[in-house]
Amino acid sequence: MHTFKLSGRCAVVVGGTSGLGKAVSLGLAEAGADVVASSRRKQEVDRTASEIESLGRRTMRVESDVRNRESLQKLHDAVLAQFGRIDILVNSAGITFHQPAIKLPEERWSELLDINLNGTFRACQIFGATMLKQKRGAIINLASLATFLAFRGVAAYCVSKAGVGALTKSLALEWASDGVRVNAIAPGIFPTSMSEGLVRGTERGKDLLYRTPMGRFGSPSEIAGAVIYLASDEAAFVNGQILVIDGGFLINGVNS
Repeated sequence: MHTFKLSGRCAVVVGGTSGLGKAVSLGLAEAGADVVASSRRKQEVDRTASEIESLGRRTMRVESDVRNRESLQKLHDAVLAQFGRIDILVNSAGITFHQPAIKLPEERWSELLDINLNGTFRACQIFGATMLKQKRGAIINLASLATFLAFRGVAAYCVSKAGVGALTKSLALEWASDGVRVNAIAPGIFPTSMSEGLVRGTERGKDLLYRTPMGRFGSPSEIAGAVIYLASDEAAFVNGQILVIDGGFLINGVNS
C-alpha cells in the first residue's frame, strides 16, 4: 500500500516559517515527520514550532541564516544531536525584487544570489555530508518557473533559480550512489508575502493569470503534497527531477 507516510523521519526545512516553506513544514508534520522549521526570525521560528507540536510531532527552535555558514552548521549539529539522524532537507529560503537589469546594483545582485543559490548550496553541502554518511536522505530544493523562463525585471532571481535547477541535477548525479536523492519543485504563481505585491491586482498579475490555464494562482497548501511525495519511499527511484506545480503555465503556447 502506498501511504506516503513519513513516520519516524526527521525533516529540516530551511526557510520553513513563512510562505511556501511554512506550508511544507506543516505538511511534513501532518505526514508523520518530526520537523525543524528554521529561519532568521525567532518569533516566526517559535510560532511555527508551536504549530508543529500541536500536530503531535517533535521539533526544535533554532534560528538560521542561509548567508551564514556557521549558523547552518549550528542548526545541523543541534538537530543531529537531538534526533540522531536527518532524513529530509527542504531548502525554501529565498528573496526576490523587481528592478530592470540595466539599473540593478551589483551589490543587490550579489545579495540575492548569495541567499537563493549560495544559501541552497551551503545547506545541501552541510546536511548532505551527514546523509552521505547515513547512506540515506532526501533533499528537495525550491526552484521556480524562472528556472526555465525569463521574467521581466527579475534577472537576478531568474539566474539564481536556474542555478538551483542545475545544482539539483549535479548533486543528484554525484550523490545517488550513496543513497541520497536530490530533487526540486518549481512552483508557479503562489502569492506569498514575498511576491504578493507583484501579482495581486497588478497588470503583471493579470498577465500571469491569463497565461495560467487553470485561471487562478496556487495556494501554499498545494505545494506540500509534492514535497511529501519526493521525500517518501514512494519516490525512491525519483532523482534529479524538477517537479513543476504551476496550473499548466509552462505548457501554454497560445491562448487564442
